[in-house]
Amino acid sequence: MPLPRSVVLIFTFALCAGFPATSGAQPAAPTAPSGPDRVAVRQAALDYVEALYEVDSTRIMRSVHPDLRKYGYYKRDGTYRGTAMTYEQLRDLATRWNENQKRVDPDSSVKEAVVFEVLDKTASAKVVADWGVDYLHLVKENGTWKIRQVLWQSPPPGD
Repeated sequence: MPLPRSVVLIFTFALCAGFPATSGAQPAAPTAPSGPDRVAVRQAALDYVEALYEVDSTRIMRSVHPDLRKYGYYKRDGTYRGTAMTYEQLRDLATRWNENQKRVDPDSSVKEAVVFEVLDKTASAKVVADWGVDYLHLVKENGTWKIRQVLWQSPPPGD
């Protein structure tokens, strides 16, 4: 004798509610640490930009990991070219890039820092600066957030 339809529906509902499907399920979105970590990640991103704008290499030392991996694209003569930069090269660049404010006015040039996500050991952010857009990956070591990887591009034509 078959079970009544209502019993089948109740049994099916109870089974589904008690045992969530895992096949193909997406992991839950990570919960971002609040307050101080988000603020510290944003400050590291701003230090990175302001080090160059304000000719202050100490801000690179404060915000960038010594094992930095930085790679970017700029357009010259209609063709994109890629270039890598080490921590030492970035620190040295910060001592001269905007010397005598020949490139940008630190007070009025574009400077945006957007924090995408902050976990307990890693974070991602984006900065928009006079030279283009940089995507940052940061690590937290010894309680301090440092930029570990940068991928950047100069503004596309027409921007």
